[in-house]
Amino acid sequence: MLVRWNPLRDLETLHGEIDRIFDEAVGRPVMRGETRTASWVPTVDIHEDQDGVNLSADLPGMTQKDVKVNIDNGILTLSGERKLERENKKESYHRLERFYGSFSRSFSLPNTVNTEKVDARMEHGVLKIHLPKREEAKPKQIEIKVS
Repeated sequence: MLVRWNPLRDLETLHGEIDRIFDEAVGRPVMRGETRTASWVPTVDIHEDQDGVNLSADLPGMTQKDVKVNIDNGILTLSGERKLERENKKESYHRLERFYGSFSRSFSLPNTVNTEKVDARMEHGVLKIHLPKREEAKPKQIEIKVS
């Protein structure tokens, strides 16, 4: 399984860490949710078994309405937005370490996946996607006959 590489992702992460270290050094409150509207990247686990490929993405605080799953030309794309919701607009946050804003992740699918039978579910803030293998791609045991 191939993952689409974003050459700027590491640079954006480094820039954010330098800003965070500087903010902490001068005693400025870190307000990532307000100052950083750039995209964030949810963590994803991918494993394959004999039935298909299984993907789990951590999306805490999000519901299925906040997330989109698309397949186009063999590319699986997860996208969505996590919004910062405050009950009291006058609250003064000293630190916001969770990322908010839009995200998008894309994965190249092997041609063994049956894209017509993909199953996606949200369970306790985890998006679980099962990408079943085509029948002809599943391993088969060949019986040896005695003659």
